[in-house]
Amino acid sequence: MSKHIIWDWNGTLLDDVKACVDAINRMLAARQLRTISQQQYRDIFDFPVKSYYKRLGFDMQNEDWDSMAKEFHRHYAEHSAKSILRKHAEQTLASLHENKIPMSILSACEITILERMLKEHNIRHYFTHVFGLDNLYATSKLDQGRLLIEKLKLSPKDILLIGDTNHDHEVANELGIQCILLTGGHQSEQRLKSKSKINSPRELMTTNLLST
Repeated sequence: MSKHIIWDWNGTLLDDVKACVDAINRMLAARQLRTISQQQYRDIFDFPVKSYYKRLGFDMQNEDWDSMAKEFHRHYAEHSAKSILRKHAEQTLASLHENKIPMSILSACEITILERMLKEHNIRHYFTHVFGLDNLYATSKLDQGRLLIEKLKLSPKDILLIGDTNHDHEVANELGIQCILLTGGHQSEQRLKSKSKINSPRELMTTNLLST
């Protein structure tokens, strides 16, 4: 069994794709740009998000990136208030906790927002460590991942990262840890590069994917 599981937050434990699409569509509409569907979002969303904004048609030459990040998070805060955990996520966390498998969070979400949301969804107590970014820009979480691995003091082969995007897969590869990607998150299944995929958090408990 893996000795520690690292979870991504947005799209992996939190079902917030609709909230992100609604937030970005408000920004697009305010600039008379074409809005997108959830499928279109999953087909183009990527990290760093600044490049994804360019693909949406935002004029990044003349936009202020700091203001855009704040604008998105104002809208996201409103829409994500309705977001719920992904189906079977909480039951899976409880089962892992009962099996004494320690867990942490590694997210590109700003840390104070991340901590607040975990507490609002009543799951903060499941996680030994919570690592997020110190800004709103949703860039790479690799540096935070390195800090988390150092803190865990485990062999990389004993750590499993569960995410929903290719960035999670890339971070896991850089850190030398195992990775499983969850479908139905922020990127379409066809885009996911990892050979290890699951369709629901519950599948962790019904397969041998936790075995090393």
